[in-house]
Amino acid sequence: MSDWSRCMPQFSKNLIFFTILILGSSVSTEADAIEGLLGSLDAKQASPSLQKSAAEGVLRRLLPTHLSSFEFEIVTKDACGGRKCFWISNYNGTGRNMPEIKIRGTTAVELSSGLHWYLKYWCGAHISWDKTGGIQTASVPQPGSLPPVKNEGVKIQRPAPWNYYQNVVTSSYSYVWWDWEAWEKELDWMALQGINLPLAFTGQEAIWQKVFMDFNVSKEDLNDFFGGPAFLAWARMGNLHAWGGPLGQNWLDQQLVLQKQILTRMKELGMTPVLPSFSGNVPAALRKVFPSANITRLGDWNTVDGDPRWCCTYLLDPSDPLFVEIGEAFIKRQIKEFGDVTDIYNCDTFNENTPPTNDTTFISTLGAAVYNAMSKGNQNAVWLMQGWLFYSASTFWKPPQMEALLHSVPLGKMIVLDLFADDKPIWKTSSQFYGTPYIWCMLHNFGGNLEMYGVLDSVASGPVDARLSGNSTMVGVGMCMEGINQNPVVYELMSEMAFRSKKVDVELWLKSYSKRRYGKAVAQAEAAWKILYHTIYNCTDGIADHNKDFIVELPDWDPSPGTSLRRTLNPTDMKWVPEFPNNRRRYLSQDFSSNLPQPHIWYSNQDAVRALQLLLDAGNELNGSLTYRYDLVDLTRQTLSKLANEVYLDAVEAFRQKDLEALNLHSEKFLQLIKDIDTLLGSDDNFLLGTWLESAKKLAVTPSETKQFEWNARTQVTMWYDTTTSTQSQLHDYANKFWSGLLASYYLPRASAYFNHLSESLKQNKSFKLVEWRKEWIAFSTKWQAGKEAYPVTAQGDAVAISRSLFRKHLTKRYGSLSDNRTAIRATRM
Repeated sequence: MSDWSRCMPQFSKNLIFFTILILGSSVSTEADAIEGLLGSLDAKQASPSLQKSAAEGVLRRLLPTHLSSFEFEIVTKDACGGRKCFWISNYNGTGRNMPEIKIRGTTAVELSSGLHWYLKYWCGAHISWDKTGGIQTASVPQPGSLPPVKNEGVKIQRPAPWNYYQNVVTSSYSYVWWDWEAWEKELDWMALQGINLPLAFTGQEAIWQKVFMDFNVSKEDLNDFFGGPAFLAWARMGNLHAWGGPLGQNWLDQQLVLQKQILTRMKELGMTPVLPSFSGNVPAALRKVFPSANITRLGDWNTVDGDPRWCCTYLLDPSDPLFVEIGEAFIKRQIKEFGDVTDIYNCDTFNENTPPTNDTTFISTLGAAVYNAMSKGNQNAVWLMQGWLFYSASTFWKPPQMEALLHSVPLGKMIVLDLFADDKPIWKTSSQFYGTPYIWCMLHNFGGNLEMYGVLDSVASGPVDARLSGNSTMVGVGMCMEGINQNPVVYELMSEMAFRSKKVDVELWLKSYSKRRYGKAVAQAEAAWKILYHTIYNCTDGIADHNKDFIVELPDWDPSPGTSLRRTLNPTDMKWVPEFPNNRRRYLSQDFSSNLPQPHIWYSNQDAVRALQLLLDAGNELNGSLTYRYDLVDLTRQTLSKLANEVYLDAVEAFRQKDLEALNLHSEKFLQLIKDIDTLLGSDDNFLLGTWLESAKKLAVTPSETKQFEWNARTQVTMWYDTTTSTQSQLHDYANKFWSGLLASYYLPRASAYFNHLSESLKQNKSFKLVEWRKEWIAFSTKWQAGKEAYPVTAQGDAVAISRSLFRKHLTKRYGSLSDNRTAIRATRM
């Protein structure tokens, strides 16, 4: 019986066998293939002693005071019922300085996950990323006083073998400036969350340099191929080339060393890294070396005017024999550099690169060629593919085309990431990917934006529904956000789904989460989270969230009369919070028939303000908690930024009515909100532009690299891509950030210039000069991107006091007097 079959809970062995007989031999063959893969990967893992030592290292860095309180033991899967698991029990022994809790697990990841589970559910501890509040371990009792577990302890089995992590662009939005110290913390976090199948993309340009040089492409030729450090993800995917570059040898060598450290630690922890493979993206110079090769130039990807300096990359056709040669060479070079660490390779050659024909034979041939390039380099290779194309290019990938691609490789040699399953699951409409194993993934975040958002009900039930569905081919869960360091509650719950075989009661879970996150139970905080669950974290409108709040993505449009703008009131689109049935709901319509960007609003901001008031009321008890202060700043920022959307529209309406006094009044309110939010964000270390810029400069070795890296860092979070003197980048503000320093120095001058142009047009009774504003703004942005101004890297001011002040200044004035919160607090106790 396969591990894949055994991982389906609540099914007896007889029922599984009966199901296999009904479905036929193909299911059994697929299951056997997965079991064979798991066995092959297990054989590559580090020794039990090395993994035990790695788990002890996680404990040492997390809770050094309790090193002697825990004993770890690596056990076989047979001891866990044939699956990966952790087992928490009391230590059987007496005497001083003896361990108190024993944790057994099949890998170091399982040991770390068991430690985390115990600290959460017996000690009330909480662990999130450093930049989302960090850890809360004050509630953990002193050594010698740890709470015991009952009876024989608790055994938690994985319902599916894999817990995948990362998006192919996370490496650029979040990890680009990391050194080993930052990576070590991330790897610890990954182990504690149970992640055992992480993407490992660092340093691949150094491998490509060696491979392409073997094919007679020079280092100088590669200057036009690689993107700059902050844009490598898109250069790797063939979306662009050279933008932000070139890459110096210092960077290449540095990143290769870092990748070796990352892979060594992943292996020690029992993780299976997913390495890159060849997708067909090649440097232009390869055409000269191989003039007969089938190399075509792709179309423009988001440049302003098709500038060939960085658009329209070159793609080697998978049917060309050279494709297999290069793909094989790349796999073998990675094995030579890193050792035999994995059999799983990512390739997305069809992602946003649509095949030239929908002929299924052609698609099948291309897919087979892509896999052949992998398997020639590693005979046990498995192709892991993002399933994003089946959603983003659904008009092309109809059932015949999808099935042709998925069945173009041998059974068990492809795993699909259902990348957007939290919102747009493909498994439901594709006959479970036509029998191909897949991983249920939560995408959640685009551009690394900082916005409170989530669909907790989907996270709490979606993986379970998928795994228990008829003919399920699900083999894991995953988190595929474009950027990390946001919405810790969403990632805490999603990580747990790797170990949960039943759906989660989110309301009860949030009550426990609030207590763990802040170190104590506070009624106001619990009531606040109950409201947040039904509002901010209950997005059911089916719209993929990408922050377009007007502060961070100011509309590039002419608001003069004649362009359509309207606000609607439609409570049926909102989920009502039962405790407050009479709220006044005001939000932006999603139906603008103009070029005005549409901020995504799926809840009543007044409800979020009420949650903020409750969180502020909890401040007397939680003021010293870093996790509390992070959440308070984030929620205050969220409510003020949504308020700013309304104020912006007030200003636009005043302009359209040619009411200069009202325009100036509302525009000043908008500018003041930017200033105030900047001050608020500056009171928390986790919302500072300075740390992003300084981390970029820290990796530089030469003055020229310092200048280049800072330009990369500044450009990615602002204009992103190319401009002309009068046309903004098509991707401007895609990676927008609510960071102190960025608001005051970048977003504020932009909005100020825009409103000044509006005001002048009314004063002079002339039309709004949109192009003139664009020229002024783009010139400012270009100068700012090349700037060297230093920004604070440490917080200034009292976050709680600032939040309270801004609440009184802006929110009570806008939304009126809010009733007391005793009703909400009583509801949490029922």
